[in-house]
Amino acid sequence: MRALIQRVSEASVTVDGRTVAAIGRGFLVLLGVTHDDGEAEAAWLARKVAGLRVFDDAQGKMNLSLADVGGAVLVVSQFTLYGDVRRGRRPSFTAAARPEHAEPLCNRFVELLRAEGLPVATGVFAALMQVRLVNDGPVTLWLDTAELMREG
Repeated sequence: MRALIQRVSEASVTVDGRTVAAIGRGFLVLLGVTHDDGEAEAAWLARKVAGLRVFDDAQGKMNLSLADVGGAVLVVSQFTLYGDVRRGRRPSFTAAARPEHAEPLCNRFVELLRAEGLPVATGVFAALMQVRLVNDGPVTLWLDTAELMREG
């Protein structure tokens, strides 16, 4: 699984002109799934996201987590995180999981974040979405379970 995490002061998702999800302070998580991802990757990534300490403490150091600041998470499925642009000008998305594999894992990731005690909003799987955000910092992190889980 791949996640592009942006610390935000606010974020929202609109589908067909209607806002379907919105959060204030927290994380916008763009989430991609590949073919061999499963429960282990979803669980590892949810724990990692929930525990990230990237909010400022009283001394201005990134030392606080989402729970510490009362933050929320907006999860948006994003198959294009597995786009391969090494050849040509048109990306190949063959590394992205098919919807029947990806959607349940995206939903499981959301469930696991909620189990961590976090409020979680979501976009609409496979919909054409407009995502708005105010990146706070800016702080943006890239997490790839294929790389990070093997490193510990």
